[in-house]
Amino acid sequence: MKSAKVIFFLLLGLTCRLTYGQSQQGREYRNFPIVLSMQFHSLSMPFKDIKSNFKNVGFGIGTEVSLNGERNWVQQFDVVWVKNKGIGNGLLFTSQAAWRPMISNGFFTEIKFGMGYMLSKHPSSPWEQKGSQWVKSDQQRKGMLALPIGIGTGYYNYASDLFISPFAGYQMLLLSKYNKTLPIVPQTLIQTGLRIYPSYSPSHKN
Repeated sequence: MKSAKVIFFLLLGLTCRLTYGQSQQGREYRNFPIVLSMQFHSLSMPFKDIKSNFKNVGFGIGTEVSLNGERNWVQQFDVVWVKNKGIGNGLLFTSQAAWRPMISNGFFTEIKFGMGYMLSKHPSSPWEQKGSQWVKSDQQRKGMLALPIGIGTGYYNYASDLFISPFAGYQMLLLSKYNKTLPIVPQTLIQTGLRIYPSYSPSHKN
């Protein structure tokens, strides 16, 4: 899809404005926000058949901490419920490092990568061969290592009390041991959500 490719390269170009982003890094950051997200899942190559993502809606919850005391370099922790009747629903656990250079007026771009684990349920009763016969398998779920890589954008405007940061992103997942025919399979997530930053202490700083 041409429009998706244009968005992808625009985001990459914006992240190259690192020198401007560095001047914005003095803004305060608060660890452990509540991250709520809506996830749109698809079994597809990146930027292929994007409309199929919107047939499969899931939800996520997570948090994050700063790796350098600033808001531009953080470690994310997320649990996502993936809904997909075609290939099976699942739970995705991820931990990712995210780099977020500022663009201007509170807007930022994001590149993130990390590791994860997908626990997926078979969409129907699986079968396995025992000798010369096929029988129903007792194994209804399978676990797969995941390699998530993503890009995104959002808005961040620090406040001394509770404040909210909206975001959106696009993520590719490489899953291992999907089946014997396809040992590595790409999947994609379109993500949108909110980071809610409560006031955890009178000082409002971590």
